[in-house]
Amino acid sequence: MTTPFYVAPEQMMKDRADFARKGIARGRALVALVFDDGIALVAENPSNNLRKISEIYDRIAFAGVGRYNEFDTLRVAGVRSADIKGYQYSRDDVDARGLANQYGQILGQIFTHEMKPMEVEILVAEVGHEPSGDQIFHILYDGTVIDERGFCVLGGDAERMTSVISAADRSGLDLAAALRLAVDSLAGPDRQIPVSELEVAVMARSNGRRCFRRLTDEQVDALLSPSTPDPAS
Repeated sequence: MTTPFYVAPEQMMKDRADFARKGIARGRALVALVFDDGIALVAENPSNNLRKISEIYDRIAFAGVGRYNEFDTLRVAGVRSADIKGYQYSRDDVDARGLANQYGQILGQIFTHEMKPMEVEILVAEVGHEPSGDQIFHILYDGTVIDERGFCVLGGDAERMTSVISAADRSGLDLAAALRLAVDSLAGPDRQIPVSELEVAVMARSNGRRCFRRLTDEQVDALLSPSTPDPAS
């Protein structure tokens, strides 16, 4: 009788984490940034068909980096969970914190018990009725839930991008300034990202009950131009 191959639990968890991180690092980055009227979500995404940023519920958005089929499966699960909870109880009972905790449980279970972890990082953002109520939750591949303050970076060169945004003055940002800062952090010092390769959505208090809206290439281009007011307001 052959002896079963043994791998220490610590080594197994390390190998799974390294595998997931490598897959996520290959994905194009995404930034969520708080501004004066809500939260802007900006992703580098050359595809016209696949969306990295989506609406989950009235005031809640979802974003993901990594394997598209995996984070889109999580998005669909979140939409269903929010719809059921809102129908059974109240629309006000659906919040980003509850969804983030559900996602953390799902990802943690898969990371611990499945052969292959999900190669994803996801974000759940909720815009409050007041700026103090804005929330951004960053959920890692292993189910860790991080309550971010002011901004969040997913995928790509996250450490460099975090340094760029942290060093900037983010007090009183309007949408145009927030968008320029997000795009500058995505592009870095050595390149420019064409507007056609940007996916931009906004969760804005001024939009009413349905806070989520996508921005067209023309609107993004206008906002990135100096001294230009928001063309979609």
